[in-house]
Amino acid sequence: MAYETEDQETQYCFPNNNSSCIKEQRSTHEYNIMYVFFLLLSAWTVFLNLLVIISISHFKKLHTPTNMIILSLAVADLFVGLIVIPIEAIKQIEKCWYFGDTFCGLNVILTAVLLSASLSNLVLIAVERYVAVCHPLLYPQKITITNILLSICLSWVYYSAYNTVLVVNNGYFGTLHRNKVCYGECLVIISFSWMLTDLFMSFIFTCIIMITLYLRIFYVVHQQVKVINSLMKGGKCVTEGSVKRKSESKAALTLGIIVLVYLLCYIPYCICSVTVNSSTTINVLMWILYANSGLNPLVYAIFYPWFKKTVKHILTLKIFEPASSLINVFIEDEL
Repeated sequence: MAYETEDQETQYCFPNNNSSCIKEQRSTHEYNIMYVFFLLLSAWTVFLNLLVIISISHFKKLHTPTNMIILSLAVADLFVGLIVIPIEAIKQIEKCWYFGDTFCGLNVILTAVLLSASLSNLVLIAVERYVAVCHPLLYPQKITITNILLSICLSWVYYSAYNTVLVVNNGYFGTLHRNKVCYGECLVIISFSWMLTDLFMSFIFTCIIMITLYLRIFYVVHQQVKVINSLMKGGKCVTEGSVKRKSESKAALTLGIIVLVYLLCYIPYCICSVTVNSSTTINVLMWILYANSGLNPLVYAIFYPWFKKTVKHILTLKIFEPASSLINVFIEDEL
């Protein structure tokens, strides 16, 4: 969408409109580098999360409550890479909005829903791991695939409705800014008081829940590891239940890393969006938050042997072989 002009010539988003916004003036070299970078970021995010989605969907052994939440998280991250990153990249590079007022509002709603859904999935992960580690006897009764899928659906519906009201409703919740300075802007104006309320209800409250649960999880994990290690040093037989608890502890630590990485990307953006007036700082932090969608699969690749195994089957097209969905993707000696 870049136009070849002289440096002194003013460029407009819509040259035939007298009220058009002014385009960002960049050299062709700058345009090419930025578009290639954002294209690679989008492709990376889509490809890796698609691998996660195919892995969990195809292989029956991966149909567990934990992995259903990971699947939901991967779906949200996939749409960030497929829709949010390309659209925001064009907006960032061109400083123009080419998609009209209606899609401006829809884009804001979609971005908010995807980020909120990711956060709600992390809360579900924290709750699921808390029950698995701290109350293992209740786990089979309370944490079932049906209950988890119901919780995931309810969270997606809730955040879709919540963010739609936030953007569309006039006055109290916030309004789409119709009195634009120029044609080719996409702005959503939300009052500062509502922004603080939304920050607390949508982010701070959920963070407190996750941090509280994980502090309890890590304490229990530490105690369990001490008991298992003392049994092994004493030459006593380690029961199957102890091995399973160690496996649950490992899963909790891995998923805790995902939560930590997300919060490290999200917290600076949330704080600065309220306290900092610098658009450059907010834009940088916003892109760090978007880039987080491509980081989660890397955590799976590092800590989950099953993910490496399923990716190998997918890339070598072995998933098209008969009964490929029934193979054992777990490496037993790693548990």
